[in-house]
Amino acid sequence: MHHANHFYGHAHVLARYAGLGDRHPPRINGYVQHGWNIGDGLAPGHPYAERTPSLLWSEQTRRRAWSVGRRNVSVIGAPFTYLLAMEPDDPPAEEREGTIWYPFHGWEGQHVHGDHKKLIALIRETEPGPVTVCLYWHEYGMRGVRRLYENAGFRVICHGYRGHWWKDTDPYFLDKQLVELRRHRRVASNRLTSAIFYGIAAGCEPAVYGDPMVLADEDPTFGGTARIRRQWPELHGASVDLPTAVAIARDELGTDHRCTPAALRELLGWANLQEEPVDH
Repeated sequence: MHHANHFYGHAHVLARYAGLGDRHPPRINGYVQHGWNIGDGLAPGHPYAERTPSLLWSEQTRRRAWSVGRRNVSVIGAPFTYLLAMEPDDPPAEEREGTIWYPFHGWEGQHVHGDHKKLIALIRETEPGPVTVCLYWHEYGMRGVRRLYENAGFRVICHGYRGHWWKDTDPYFLDKQLVELRRHRRVASNRLTSAIFYGIAAGCEPAVYGDPMVLADEDPTFGGTARIRRQWPELHGASVDLPTAVAIARDELGTDHRCTPAALRELLGWANLQEEPVDH
């Protein structure tokens, strides 16, 4: 199995939905898109074997993949939509409070450069209630960055480690994220990212505002942040139209393409499993 299929416990969520329980996920026959992006659904720089299936979130991503020459692509919807199918009950609106804020993050190979103090000031100025700042594990491990948000009086959390090369994967990463999203009335970030779409799908009012910051050596192939702001202006600002946001999130997450358990097992190569699953 390609190691990125395990990121954020995606393979584990799909296995649970497919009826395989909490066992270690069998090998997936293909590459599962592991985050929302504006390209072909696959992370740049990752090695991929030719003609191996690409399992993408949305129809628009499939069309982009086709336009750059990728074939053998299928739309299955985001793993998060499968989690929502298993955990469908949103809490009443009166039980939600405040905002969960996701500063744009880097990772092992690319750091983010920006002014966190200015972002904190803008968050304080904009958000009407208590704020939870969710830092990616990379920034959460940077004591200086974490302390800035803690000293601002925000509740600071981390959903956990993404996992890497099949190690230290948290199979309940998305479950933890869903629980936190459902605690809050709003979800916000300084870039349009997976977390915003997850928040919308989980019943939050979205907002995207503030300096998007700079990712070191960011790949400009598909247009970057400038294109995102041009193509999805409706989702940018401190307050956006919720019905519009819900419709866009449904399309981008591929909710209507979510498979049945039997169809998912067939697509992932799990229809006729041997007694002992193959690891990777």
